[in-house]
Amino acid sequence: MNAGLPWFTNAFPLYLAPMAGVTDKIFRQICQRYGADVLVTEFVSAEGVFRRNERTREYLDFDEGERPLGVQLFGADPAHMAEAAKQVVDWITPDFIDLNFGCPVNKVVAKNGGSALLKDCPTLAGVAKAVVQAVAPLPVTAKIRIGWDADSINAVRVAEILQECGIAALAVHGRTRAQGYSGEADWSVIAEVAETVTIPVIGNGDLFSAQEVARRRAETKISGVMIGRAAMSAPWIFKQIKHYLVTGELLPTPELSERWNVIIEHCRRHADDWGDEEQAIRSMRARLMAYSKNLPEAKALRERFQHVSTVREIEDIAEKHQAAPEGRAASKRQSARTCQHTPHGSTQRIELQPDSVTFNL
Repeated sequence: MNAGLPWFTNAFPLYLAPMAGVTDKIFRQICQRYGADVLVTEFVSAEGVFRRNERTREYLDFDEGERPLGVQLFGADPAHMAEAAKQVVDWITPDFIDLNFGCPVNKVVAKNGGSALLKDCPTLAGVAKAVVQAVAPLPVTAKIRIGWDADSINAVRVAEILQECGIAALAVHGRTRAQGYSGEADWSVIAEVAETVTIPVIGNGDLFSAQEVARRRAETKISGVMIGRAAMSAPWIFKQIKHYLVTGELLPTPELSERWNVIIEHCRRHADDWGDEEQAIRSMRARLMAYSKNLPEAKALRERFQHVSTVREIEDIAEKHQAAPEGRAASKRQSARTCQHTPHGSTQRIELQPDSVTFNL
């Protein structure tokens, strides 16, 4: 069952979800440091692999310390996908290839990629079989949504097809393509998939706390979870989940200084990597908006983040934020918190939210 995927052996791995424009090498390494067990690159098209241009090289760039790491590919032509997968394996030797059958973005779906293949099971099967055969014995995994829309929820059948094609593990996001990221993830469908197939099923969707992960693990037969949007604003969630699954205790949110250190490290490394600080920091603005969700007085910070273009500006914002009397008080309250205990699998939701304080930026 776990051939080629040893991280499932006597373990419950935490995956960092592949997210376009988010899960680059720098962010993956930050999440890994906080406990992410398995990493996956941003998705790459088969055509992008063939071109091997600068953007593709950036998507596939990783350090050896990031392993286990998979490369996610999307496309709808079995022969092209098989050839692209072979080239990736020869080029960078990932630990596995992951197939994207879940992306809801229009520009991907318009090319019959991502979740569009949930409506075309013969093509989906053709892609899966071709890639599995092309890179054997390297394992191939896949990610799907529960269906195209509420009237065509077919995740169980798709999972069976993919298992028959040789897919080694399957991540299931609990929304349809039509939902995008609205509404709620339907974990009853994820649970049914995990009951039906024998390959590991990784649950994904609305996992914003350690308690929620523990509850889904207790209520379903999933073999692991995949964390996406929650990690964008709080990469330390992996550490919180691991601690809670072992001890039943809730770790508090890291102190304000640690949260700022993560943000500044991310910005510095991004600027160094790009070689053009102004363009790099401008490109980080959306990421800074996500980080602000776990900081006091987030609205005021977002207003400042909209205009930053240097690391020094971000450092100045951080210094003022932490030096304000209210900010110092918030940090002291945070560090004084002790771990809270709830029973494993409890449905009680205890969200550790940032303190609400006011300060002058």
